[in-house]
Amino acid sequence: KVVSKRKASIDFSERMTTVDSETAMDYCPAEHSMEMTTASTTIDPNVIQSRILQSASLAAETEAASPDSDDDAAMTTSDQPNFEKLSAVAAQGGNTEYRRVRCPTHRYTPLRENWEQILLPLVEYLKLQVRFNTKSRRVELKTSSHTLDSGALQKGADFVSAFMMGFEVQDAVALLRLEDLYLESFQVTDVKLLRGDHLSRAVGRVAGQDGKTRFAIENATRTRIVIADTRIHMLGSYGNLRVARNAICDLILGAPPGKVYNSMRNVAKRMSERY
Repeated sequence: KVVSKRKASIDFSERMTTVDSETAMDYCPAEHSMEMTTASTTIDPNVIQSRILQSASLAAETEAASPDSDDDAAMTTSDQPNFEKLSAVAAQGGNTEYRRVRCPTHRYTPLRENWEQILLPLVEYLKLQVRFNTKSRRVELKTSSHTLDSGALQKGADFVSAFMMGFEVQDAVALLRLEDLYLESFQVTDVKLLRGDHLSRAVGRVAGQDGKTRFAIENATRTRIVIADTRIHMLGSYGNLRVARNAICDLILGAPPGKVYNSMRNVAKRMSERY
């Protein structure tokens, strides 16, 4: 019995060793296949040389095609039409445009004294034809073939009308240089219906003693204000005009100047921090 048990154990161990060897062969089939391929296959140098020649020929063809594409791109950019900017007369179909600005009687003398300063930006910068008609007391502006900007005539008319309202030439020239400047005019009676001494006192509150209130509003809001009798003209940007208009309306409605001074001081502080 002991001998039979030993024989059975020996047979079982032999079977296990054979199974382990078979599984080991199953786990490494790639190594055996690589050994077989390396042993069986051989490298042909003629095939390698032909492939190298093919790759070199393809590279040469791509290099030869690249300058042609650059030339085609250059030709397409050069073939694009380049149109010159139309003049103001050509933009209107060959028709010239006119603007006439009336000169009030109280601005006739300042216009005559500052005529050269007014004429210079209109002729040199905007390329307009300008003259003063002594019979109708009007400044006439006209486009010409040298006028390049289609909006030059309207800018020139705004510049001349700003001077006729009472603004200085240096302040009115800003309308030609900047795009976001506007003119605004309104009557004192548009804010509140006042008559007699009440109207004159309202105008006095807006102007202040020696113009101090007006200067304070101008400096705080960065605008220019002209008080012509009961009409008020303002020049500035949209936001600044709104702040100045609110301050002037408060003065017309009877607000004390001290309160307006404080509000203008706060406005000036905010604007200095903003910019």
